[in-house]
Amino acid sequence: MEGSNQSSVSEFLLLGLSRQPQQQQQLLFLLFLVMYLVTVLGNLLIILAIGIDSHLHSPMYFFLSNLSFVDVCFSSTTVPKMLAIHILRNQAISFSGCLMQIYFLCVFAVMDNFLLAVMAYDRHVAICHPLHYTTKMTRQLCVLLVVGSWVVASLNALLHTLLMAQLSFCADNTIPHFFCDVTPLLKLSCSDTHLNELMILVVAGLIMIAPFFCILASYILIAFAVLRVSSTSGRWKAFSTCSSHLALVCLFYGTIISLYFNPSSSHSAGSDMAAAMMYTVVTPMLNPFIYSLRNRELKGALSKVLTMKFLSAQ
Repeated sequence: MEGSNQSSVSEFLLLGLSRQPQQQQQLLFLLFLVMYLVTVLGNLLIILAIGIDSHLHSPMYFFLSNLSFVDVCFSSTTVPKMLAIHILRNQAISFSGCLMQIYFLCVFAVMDNFLLAVMAYDRHVAICHPLHYTTKMTRQLCVLLVVGSWVVASLNALLHTLLMAQLSFCADNTIPHFFCDVTPLLKLSCSDTHLNELMILVVAGLIMIAPFFCILASYILIAFAVLRVSSTSGRWKAFSTCSSHLALVCLFYGTIISLYFNPSSSHSAGSDMAAAMMYTVVTPMLNPFIYSLRNRELKGALSKVLTMKFLSAQ
C-alpha cells in the first residue's frame, strides 16, 4: 500500500449512468434494478430448493448451488453500489473501496469460470462414463474442486489488487464506468503499468483460458457420446441442453476476452460498459435459468419451495 500513499488521488468518480441522457438513465436504472432482483431471487431459490430436497444432494446440484451463490455475490459486488450512486447522486468511491471492488470482482469472476468448467466435467463423466460416475465424482473430490477453486481465485485476485495498489494516480480520477474495473484504472494511472498488463495476460490468461478449453473438450466428448444414442428425441434433448450451456459459456468468455485480453487502444468507454454489463449482470442472471429450466427434478423442487412459501403466507 506504500504506492497508494504517493498518489494524489484519494477517491475516484464513477461516471456510470451519468454519461447518458436523463431519460435513458432512468430506464437503465430500472433495467439494472430488475435484473439484479431477478438474479438474487432466482439464485437464492435454487440454493434453497437444492438444500431442502434430499434428492438433489448430488455432485451436479452441489456445483450448481455453489454457482448460484457466486453469481449472487458477483452481481452484488457492482450493481448495488451503482444503484446507490444513482439515487444518492454521489459518484465518489474511495481508493481502498475501489481496490476492494476489484478484488471481489476478480474472485467471483474466476470462481464463475472454474465452476462452469467443473460442471462441464461433471456432465462429461455422467454422460460418457455413467457406470463409473459415483466412483469418480466422490464427495471428497467435489469439495476439493470447489475449495481449490476458491484458493486459486483468491490468490489471483490478491495478486492483481496488490499490483494495482502500487500504482500512482495523479490528476484525472473520473472512471467512465459503473464500477471500478482493472482496464479503466490502468488508463488513469501515471505509473508504468506494463507489469500489471503482463500479469493480466499471463496469470489471468492461464486461469481463464485453460478452463475454457476444458469446457470445450468436455462438450465435444459429450457430443460424440450423444451421437451414439439411438433415440432421435434423446439426441435432440441432449444437444439443445448442451447448446444453451455453450451459448452461456461463449457469452461469459467472449466479453471477458474482449475486455481484458485486447490491446488497450482498442477499448472505448461505451463498448467496455456494455461488455462489463454482460458478464457482471446478464450472465449471473441467466445462469440459474439455463442450468435449471430444462431440469425436471430442480423444477419440481422449486415448485415445492414456492408452494410452501405460498401456503405459509396464508
